[in-house]
Amino acid sequence: MLKKGYKDYLKTTAFIIIGNALLAFVVAAFIIPHDIIMGGTTGIAIVLNRILPVDTATLVLIQNVILLILGLVVLGKKFFFTTVASSILYPVMLGVMQRIPGIDNITDDTLLASLFAGVLMGIALGLVMRVGSSTGGMDVVNLVLHKWLHIPVAVLVWATDIIVVGGQALFVKPEKTLFGIVVLVLEAYALDKIMIFGQAQTQLYIVSKKYELIREKLIGELNLGVTMPLIETGLLSIEQKAVLCIIPSRKLFETTELVQSIDPNAFITITKIKEVRGRGFTKAREYLDEEIDN
Repeated sequence: MLKKGYKDYLKTTAFIIIGNALLAFVVAAFIIPHDIIMGGTTGIAIVLNRILPVDTATLVLIQNVILLILGLVVLGKKFFFTTVASSILYPVMLGVMQRIPGIDNITDDTLLASLFAGVLMGIALGLVMRVGSSTGGMDVVNLVLHKWLHIPVAVLVWATDIIVVGGQALFVKPEKTLFGIVVLVLEAYALDKIMIFGQAQTQLYIVSKKYELIREKLIGELNLGVTMPLIETGLLSIEQKAVLCIIPSRKLFETTELVQSIDPNAFITITKIKEVRGRGFTKAREYLDEEIDN
């Protein structure tokens, strides 16, 4: 079997390659053929392509290399090495994708192209960011400005995107600008979903006089982990324990059914948790003798 470190390396490499390939496909198949505006170095390259006799992929590569050097000087070697792959890989893949026959004729419907572009772009960026990498380009500019000006990165991301999108809006019809906004909104939504995909869980907070029996059943029958916070009831000021439990969403029904079979009057709150880390989730579950004794 492969060692964990080697598996992580292969996963990171695969996500970066797939993410950049998908991003290049989206730009070549939907963005450029339909003149849909977008942010980042690709958006700048689309504007420059209207002025300079240089293809979009080459312009993106030139920008990324310049910004990569800037990142190395200002942000250091660690940032450089985690960003260099995408900075070089994406424009190369874009150049390859643009040479695929018929890739710019997948659809004649600009709205359909915008919908697919936004969702697929969010997925592509999400794959790259999930493994801690960066797509380079304007990310470098935003991080450098953050270091120099101490302005929040989120504000800088919106500011640079507005500038780039505004520059493209000068060369396209107002309708194309609206399609570009659709792409940006769908991209942000899909990116958020990909970043938490497979990591979201459900939290149950249970208040019941039969908390000990509930704890035993959840651990013994459903093999769940629980935490027992101390609480005080509001009306009678009785000190007791509550049961806090994080479960996969698929186990929600059987868990609530078990609790209510023990105490039909149990007070249960159910909350969606975006991400959970630690033993039993991102680490293997272990039972330590000293913890069990306690």
